Amino acid sequence: MEYLKMYGIAFVIFLVIDAIWLGLVAPKFYQNQIGHLMADSPNFVAAGIFYLVFIVGVVYFVIAPAVEAESLSRAIVGGLLFGFVTYATYDLTNLATLRDWPITVTIVDLAWGSFLSTTMGVLTYLIYNWIG
Repeated sequence: MEYLKMYGIAFVIFLVIDAIWLGLVAPKFYQNQIGHLMADSPNFVAAGIFYLVFIVGVVYFVIAPAVEAESLSRAIVGGLLFGFVTYATYDLTNLATLRDWPITVTIVDLAWGSFLSTTMGVLTYLIYNWIG
């Protein structure tokens, strides 16, 4: 399997989808919910490392197994589970350990992570199979 091709496709899809989220939806929501916890400016190095690592996880645990099994449903279920579990790790830890962490943020993040991983997995699977 061509992991680098899958990674490249997934990377572009991730950037487009997350740019829409971070540019249009998230700023006002997060400012209203956890503005008191937010840094004055993002740590772009940490964000970049997260992007690189997260996409490796989606490729390895979601896309490659779906391609190998020739199963779109595997990309859907795998993406949904991977996104839910990875975002739950962050958000439920915050909910458990941080004072004033809103349950609303946890719920929205779990939905977002599930959507993001599923969409990224499905689109990468389809594009990868289309381009060969």
